[in-house]
Amino acid sequence: MEIDFPHGRKLRLVVGDITRIRVDAIVNAANSGLRGGGGVDGAVHRAGGPAIMRELDGIRKSAGGCPTGSTVATGAGSLPAQFVFHAVGPVYRDGRHGEPEQLANCYRTCLDLAGRHGVRTISFPAISTGVYGYPMEEAAGIALETIALRLRSADCPVQDVLLILFDQGTYSVHARIAAARITSSRSAGSP
Repeated sequence: MEIDFPHGRKLRLVVGDITRIRVDAIVNAANSGLRGGGGVDGAVHRAGGPAIMRELDGIRKSAGGCPTGSTVATGAGSLPAQFVFHAVGPVYRDGRHGEPEQLANCYRTCLDLAGRHGVRTISFPAISTGVYGYPMEEAAGIALETIALRLRSADCPVQDVLLILFDQGTYSVHARIAAARITSSRSAGSP
């Protein structure tokens, strides 16, 4: 699925492996200790090689980690990108402990970092929907609405956002929500 935005910007939903798609920046679903892990985090570190962890070692030494809802940037090592943005999503409890705001902030801070680093293409996974347990429908709505709001902004430097979804089921949820909330709101004249 591809959704067009003002100024030639695009949001694309793709089933695939985030570590194999060429972009300027890959978003990694990281943990607050920035120590690597499973899922997307493990895949990014395996494909990117040890250079990424060496940079994270330096960040941990100076900052101690990365708070939930925040993001840090490193080089991309052997990945087909210039940067990896390590976004720390929330562990889902019940949705009433700041999780929606923290999740939205992951996407916002990555897009802000993209502007500061001259990134024009960026790929995101479905942050927090794996072992962090965020319900897929809720997480997809937050991700899509946060990204769409930024792509509609006149000052957004990013031209192409890819949501790289692990499987067809995850893709179907995101595509359904995008069709209902993003494309319908745009055709109704929403900003």
